[in-house]
Amino acid sequence: MSIILKASNISKQYRLGLVGTGTISHDLNRWWAGIRGKEDPYLKVGSINDRSTKADSDYVWALQDINFEVQQGEVLGIIGKNGAGKSTLLKILSRVTIPTTGEIKTKGRIASLLEVGTGFHPELTGRENIYLNGAILGMNKAEIKSKEEEIIDFSGCERYVDTPVKRYSSGMRVRLAFAVAAFLEPDILVIDEVLAVGDAEFQKKAIGKMQDISKGDGRTVLFVSHNMDSIMRLCTRAILLKNGSIIENGKVSHVIDTYLRAEFGATSHKTWDKNSGNNIVKILSVRAHNQNFEKTDNFKVTEKIGITVRYEVMETGHKIHSAFNFFNSSGINIFDSHESNTILYHEKKHSGIYEATVWIYKNIFSEGVIVVGVALVTHDPFQVHFHDNDAIAFNIVEDLVSSPTRGDYVGSLPGIIRPNLKWESHKININD
Repeated sequence: MSIILKASNISKQYRLGLVGTGTISHDLNRWWAGIRGKEDPYLKVGSINDRSTKADSDYVWALQDINFEVQQGEVLGIIGKNGAGKSTLLKILSRVTIPTTGEIKTKGRIASLLEVGTGFHPELTGRENIYLNGAILGMNKAEIKSKEEEIIDFSGCERYVDTPVKRYSSGMRVRLAFAVAAFLEPDILVIDEVLAVGDAEFQKKAIGKMQDISKGDGRTVLFVSHNMDSIMRLCTRAILLKNGSIIENGKVSHVIDTYLRAEFGATSHKTWDKNSGNNIVKILSVRAHNQNFEKTDNFKVTEKIGITVRYEVMETGHKIHSAFNFFNSSGINIFDSHESNTILYHEKKHSGIYEATVWIYKNIFSEGVIVVGVALVTHDPFQVHFHDNDAIAFNIVEDLVSSPTRGDYVGSLPGIIRPNLKWESHKININD
């Protein structure tokens, strides 16, 4: 495969709250430096783009020293928390804005779907915007005409295609914008997380189309999403942005693992030194694993999950047991589980190393990140000897093909649990 896109030393600097540098003197200094062939004097100052800290400079680097290559036919996932620089990077790749330093080299046409309504003229009809976007991509009228009916049919907006798009709902705009971007055959399709606006039917069609574009047509897709499940299913490679810099680039599962560590300070395995605990009990390790006790950071909704804690009893004669707390990424406590039904629960433990495993049945957790807290306690009287509220974390993904809980639905399902409940249905004969 050939390289279709290359980003070299891309950086983007902004001055907070202002356009340009914000002052005539600073703009003149920047201009005069350029005339003399000197470096921009304001590139040497500025804070990293960490939205959680107070700014110590008027300048901020939204992106800094971004370097990566994309092969033809790849689906590249771009992940990171809000403010990491994902949207800024896509705007630079799409030529919406220019980088402060560095350059982008591409081959072929680029189509972008960045925000609801991007690239649409609100006063023009849906049909007129199809031709406008095609012209922007460098297509002639005959080429656009050959794709017109496919675009309209895919978007599901046939009834309103001759209505000005300013009267469209946000969902209708996204449907039409995606259809235009996908069917006008760009060599590179750039998509921000605007697909979340669409309904379930459209999301299913859009995901299928993106797969067809990359696998069937050999075209390239750059995809930004906070949904790790979508990234796992669609992407062949991923990059992780943090504070405007790439901190991981490679295999999707590895990048997601790094994201869990960066975002939640945890992965599916953690060990402690001998100082973690007290003179009664010390924790040694906690890990998440599959049925074969193999460590992994990603579990399917339909997969049984094991959590094992290992600890050392230092002082004989205490009824010590372990407990787990399970939270979603929003910090909502899903449930707790205590080691209350084991043989050793009511026994006073002798000194030595112990291990306890809890098994979580399949179809319990919904998609997303699960954070696990661990505690070591005694009862009679009750005392907490050790507690780490976010010891480990893992990701729950869903296989759209074999999922028993969603049927043909492919959109985002609400809720923090995903039980596979028993349903019964039958036809009622009203004449009986």
